[in-house]
Amino acid sequence: MMSTKEVTQNAIAGIFTPEAVLKHWQGHRGLTRRMIEAFPEDKLFTYSIGGMRPFSVLVYEFLGMAVPSLTGFATDKWQKYAEAEKVSTKEELLALWDQATDDINNIWATIPAERWNEQILAFGQWPGTCTSILFYVIDNEIHHRGQGYVYLRSLGIEPPPFWDRA
Repeated sequence: MMSTKEVTQNAIAGIFTPEAVLKHWQGHRGLTRRMIEAFPEDKLFTYSIGGMRPFSVLVYEFLGMAVPSLTGFATDKWQKYAEAEKVSTKEELLALWDQATDDINNIWATIPAERWNEQILAFGQWPGTCTSILFYVIDNEIHHRGQGYVYLRSLGIEPPPFWDRA
């Protein structure tokens, strides 16, 4: 008979499988993509409130973290953190986003399950497990996407529903 602790650990492991986490993250990424689409082209690259960065700059940050983090998880080779390639149109930014989505799916499949709980030093400076670093990457996107909601509403644009991550 399993102890309560073993039952709980098995239940949590069943909920937070690598596949479930990827699906959850890609749901958030899909919502962020719809946020990019909702911005008028000129406002995507220029609009800000109260000194906050334009939404395109936030998207570059997301891009600069996602694939490089997964590459580090998969290979333990950490490139120095660098911002993503800069573009000048919404179409080009969406293409970068879509390429990163494909890269995430491809790299994810190469990360061994046991790697998620290993202690690492991401980018040579941030200690944690692969899981904790990944959750930071996801949380950072969610946090800054909230700024995009404020921007869109201030422009009189109804943003995509935050709960729709299908």
